[in-house]
Amino acid sequence: MAISILPALSLSESELEVSYILASGPGGQNVNKVATAAQLRFDAARSPSLPERVRSRLLELAGSRATRDGVIVITARRFRTQQRNREDAIERLAALIREAAHRPAFRVATRPGRAARQRRLDGKAHRANIKRGRSVRFDD
Repeated sequence: MAISILPALSLSESELEVSYILASGPGGQNVNKVATAAQLRFDAARSPSLPERVRSRLLELAGSRATRDGVIVITARRFRTQQRNREDAIERLAALIREAAHRPAFRVATRPGRAARQRRLDGKAHRANIKRGRSVRFDD
């Protein structure tokens, strides 16, 4: 079964490795007996589903969640059931991939024009005159 990320991008469930670990937090005695936290591992560096541009940006965005080998590790322990934590981890991975697939807007750096620079200097001179007029003068 495939997990749909974007209309043109989907991941195969075989690329995801989910294991369950003991979760900390509330849950009474059950928290020490049942492994409900889901730990999802996704090998982004070797994934055939991701284009190269998305792969490099994904590893950059993942930060400390990515290992040196290019495996992204997401731990979900928000819910009290394995199934809900598994779904949460998959959704968090999908959101991370969606963010990596988004192409940031290209911005061309521009400089202010001559008139804008002159308006700025005129404003500064005007404020300086106002402040100069506030000073106390002693005329003997």
